[in-house]
Amino acid sequence: MENHLATFIRWLLVPVVLLVIASVLYFVVSKLGWKKKQAIGLALVSPWIVGFLIFTVYPLIDSLYLSFTESSIFGKTEWVGFGNYIKLFTNDIEFWPSIRITLLYAALSLPIGVIGALLVAMLLNNKIKGIGTYRTIYFLPAVMPEVAVALLWRWMFNSESGIINYVLSPLLSLFGIDKPNWFGDPHYVIGAFVIMSLWGIFGTNTVVFLAGLQGVPKNLYEAAEIDGAGRLAKFVHITIPQISPVILLQVIMGMIGALQIFTIAMFVRPTSAAGKFMNQLVYERGFTQLHMGEASAIAWVLFIIILVLTLLVFRSSPAWVHYESERR
Repeated sequence: MENHLATFIRWLLVPVVLLVIASVLYFVVSKLGWKKKQAIGLALVSPWIVGFLIFTVYPLIDSLYLSFTESSIFGKTEWVGFGNYIKLFTNDIEFWPSIRITLLYAALSLPIGVIGALLVAMLLNNKIKGIGTYRTIYFLPAVMPEVAVALLWRWMFNSESGIINYVLSPLLSLFGIDKPNWFGDPHYVIGAFVIMSLWGIFGTNTVVFLAGLQGVPKNLYEAAEIDGAGRLAKFVHITIPQISPVILLQVIMGMIGALQIFTIAMFVRPTSAAGKFMNQLVYERGFTQLHMGEASAIAWVLFIIILVLTLLVFRSSPAWVHYESERR
C-alpha cells in the first residue's frame, strides 16, 4: 500500500511541477520583453519541451557517453575512449555479420515495400462498390500488435507444421527438394524475413500513398488523354512525378524502419549462424550480457549508418522528386 501511495503522490507532483515551470517561464520571458501571446505560447509548449529534454535529449547524450565507457547496468562505469568501437570493428565476430544481414534485409525489403504499397494504393484508388470496406481491410495490419504478428509468422514458417511449407511441399517434391528450414538454415533466413516484410506493404504505407494519389489533379490526366496518352504514359509522366514527394517520404521511413527491425527478429529467433540484426545485437549486449558500453556503441554505429543513407537519399532527391511550387 505504501508503494502505491508513493507512486500516486509522484504522479500528482508531475503536473504541479510542469505548471510551476510553465508559470516561471512565462514570467521570465515576459520580463525579457516578449509579447503576451508569444509568452503564453512558450509556456503552453513547455511541458513538451521538458519531456523532449528528459526523454530524448538526455538519453541521447547519455548513450553517447556510455559508448566511450565500459559500463553495466549494476556495475561501475569506466572510461575506455574508443575502445568499444575498436573492439567492434576489429575483434567482434558478431558485429560485421549483423551489419551485413541488416543492410541486406533493408536493401531487399525496401523496394518491395514501396512498390507493393504503391500498387495496392492504386487498386484502392478506384471507384468501385464497397471500396471503403476494402480500404478498411487493407489498413488492419497497421493496428495489429507486432508481437502477435511475429508469433503468427513463426508458426507459418515452421519447418514441420507451418502452412507455408505445407503449400510448397507438392511443388518442392516434384524437384526432389526438401522442405526448407526457414529459421534454422542461414540460407533461408533473409528470404523468410523479406517475405514477412510484405506485411508492411499494407496499413499505413498504403494509406499514405492513397492520399498522395488522390491529391493528383484530375485535369492533368484529362489533358494527357486528349493528347492520346495511355495508362502507362500517364503513370510514368503524371502519377510518379506528382507523388514523388510521397515516394521520398516512404523511402526514407521504410529504410529507417527496415534498418531498425527488432520485434519480429526477437520473437522469431532465427539461427545465430545467419547473423543478428543490429538492434537485436544492441539488446543482447546491453540487457542480456550487461555490456551497456558496447550496446551504446553499436546503437551509435547504427545511427550513423541510418544518417548517412538518409542524407544520400535526400542528396539524390532533386534528380527525381518534383514539387509543384518549385521553380527550376
